[in-house]
Parts: sequence; structure tokens; C-alpha cells
Amino acid sequence: MRGILLRWLILTAAITAAAYVIDGVRVSGFSAAFLAAALLGLMNALFRPILLIITLPINILTLGLFTFLINALLLKMTSAVIPGFEVTGFWPSVLGALVISFVSWLLSAFVGDRGRVDYIDLKKRRGRWE
Repeated sequence: MRGILLRWLILTAAITAAAYVIDGVRVSGFSAAFLAAALLGLMNALFRPILLIITLPINILTLGLFTFLINALLLKMTSAVIPGFEVTGFWPSVLGALVISFVSWLLSAFVGDRGRVDYIDLKKRRGRWE
């Protein structure tokens, strides 16, 4: 349960970062970003796999780059439902999806399987890092 809440907060931080970086993405406050993260996470869990299967041929032709357009579509759909979260156009949606993906990936790299912040403790033994 703690892991879900931590990943939810990471997605909230990613949405807030996208709002600061991109002009076409606006968030009115923390509650709007928190609700947008909840809905975006739910849509990524439910609709994204279906959309990836439906668009598999075009995704293969574009070497996976079409996935960014799927993410942009889900972000735009989220902005249509959540008051206080607004994405104004196609390119801000694509750039917002890129920023959200990158920040979410970067912050999630520090979260382990059990939902705790983990680190790797390396020690040098016999000339090798273990």
C-alpha cells in the first residue's frame, strides 16, 4: 500500500514538473495534480495496454515512438476530466507526456519493489565492485 502511495506522489511531482516546464500544461494546485495523477495512473493501467495492442503495427513501424502519442492522448483525456488541470494543445500534450515519463522514471528508479526508497551499497572486494 505504501508503494502505491509513493508512486502516486511521484506521478504528482512529475505532473507538477511538467506544468512548470511546459507553457501549455497548467495545474491550479496540489489537489488538481494529485487527482490528475490518480486518473492518469488509472488510465495507464486500464486503457494503455489496450491502445498499445490496437496500435501495435504502427508502433512497430515507428520503432515505438507512437507510444508517446498514446501517452499524450491519455494526458489530454485526463485534462478534459480533472478541473484545475489543463493541457491546451497537441504539442504541449506530447511534451508534457515526455516530461512526465522522464521525471516519473527518474524518481521511480529509487523506489524498490516493496515501496521503499532503496539504494545500492557497493563495496570493493578483490579489485571488483560487489
